[in-house]
Formats: sequence, C-alpha cells, structure tokens
Amino acid sequence: MSESTTPFDGLRVAIFEARMAGPLADLVVRHGGEPVPAPSMREVPLEESPDALAFVEGLADGRFDLTIFETGVGVRYLVGLLGDRMSKDDWVAALRRTKVVARGPKPATALRELGTTIDVMVPSPNTWRETLAALDELAPVAGLRVAVQEYGKPAPELLGGLADRGADVTRVPVYRWALPVDLEPLRSALARIVAGEIGAVLFTAAQQVEHVLEVAKAEGIEADLRESLAARVVVGSVGPTTSEALHANDLPVDIEPEHPKSGHLVAAVAAGWRAIGKSAITIR
Repeated sequence: MSESTTPFDGLRVAIFEARMAGPLADLVVRHGGEPVPAPSMREVPLEESPDALAFVEGLADGRFDLTIFETGVGVRYLVGLLGDRMSKDDWVAALRRTKVVARGPKPATALRELGTTIDVMVPSPNTWRETLAALDELAPVAGLRVAVQEYGKPAPELLGGLADRGADVTRVPVYRWALPVDLEPLRSALARIVAGEIGAVLFTAAQQVEHVLEVAKAEGIEADLRESLAARVVVGSVGPTTSEALHANDLPVDIEPEHPKSGHLVAAVAAGWRAIGKSAITIR
C-alpha cells in the first residue's frame, strides 16, 4: 500500500443518508474519498394527519403545558400542514401557550425561523436520555400535559420516561419513514459492499440500519452483508442513537465521533479508518 496523501486515499465510502446526501458526499470528496450514494430512507408526510391537526387546535386552546419538538423537518411539516387554517402569527401565539423543548439544533433552527421562544434546549448528543435529564433539571413534567412531535416513528423510551414521571403524554406524528422510491442505488451499494468494493459505510440515522437490513434480506445477501460489515468494512455511526440501533441489530460500530454531527463523522472516519485494522479493504 502506498503512502497516503489524503485521509481516505481514494477509499470508497457508502452514504446511506438521503436528504443531506449531497453535502455528505462533498465532505467525503474533500477528505480524499470516493462517495457511493445509497439513500436508504425518505420522509413521507402524513397528509391531513388528525393527530397533528388536533395538536395544533389543542395548542391554540392552551391544552398542552409542554411540547417537545424532535426534528426540524417535523416543525416545518406542521407549518405546511396548517395551510390556510392558521397564520404564522397565530401559530407563534399558540406556541407561547406552552413550554417549548427543542431536541437539538435542527428543531431549534426551525422554531427560531418562526420567531418562537425555546424554553428548554436538549444538549448533545440529543437522545431521549438527554431530553429526560434536561426536563428533570429545568422543567419537571409531573402532572403536566406534554405533546411530543415524533420523528418518523414512536419513541418508546421517551414516551415511557415521560409517563413514568407523571406526565399526560400526547403523540404528534407528522411524517413516517419509508424506503426510497428508487431502490437501485441502495441495492447496488449493498452488493458492492459484499463484493469487497467499498471500504467504509456511514450511518447517520437509526432508521437507516433497519432499512439497509430489510433490503439486504430481500436481496438474499443479509448474511453476507453482516459478515462484510463485521470483518472488512469500517462502520461509522453519527452518534449514540444510531450506534444503539447498530448494536441492537448485532452490527459493529467502529467509529463514532465525539460530536453527533455528519461533518464530524466524515472527519473521524477519514482520520481513523486505517487504525481499525479490518482486512481486505479495497482502496482503488
């Protein structure tokens, strides 16, 4: 192997992200890698969601004491769902009737775009554990009516933790996760992983793990994919929630950055992939 001139030195890196795949690919290129886009999920809005509409009506009537916003996408979907039902000023006024909790910078950015106040900011790495700890410290929920804007599927640990603390919890689903319409890039990438053509993979969301395994199973290569990820391919995870999903599915986590952000993930994998010592990684 020749001496490296760039961190990735031409290593092929599979990217399972969809919405931010372009910026991630650009980062891989800047670190000397060859990105292999393999989107594994898409967000499907729940059109005319009765739960979401009931939530907005409840906010306007002051029926929630505290609201947890899990994602920036969810905040924006809610605004879009309102359509002509409620003006931006009325929406902001409704949010002022509840304590607002942002699970990290993305929902915080979307909420600030609306001009609303954030009462509790969940610290990094923004998992359900940090959410509950922040509430215990800053806004105890015992006896409160709490709404949770969900991120694609229910969050049982968060919902259960809130209920255990005496909260009256209302789920607010606004979108769901689904497989991409075009599965060919993902199928191709998984086949290339099994064939030894890809040296690293980047998981940036827990749901990506489920979808990757679902497609691998449908293609009849799940066992081979698991073997490749365990023995030959460096597995990068963006943060604790994604790492938990990988471990729960008996998949390895070789590199997890100190800060759960995509840029930090690419940099960490670029800097550390050689030290992992996995065998038979194809560089070119």
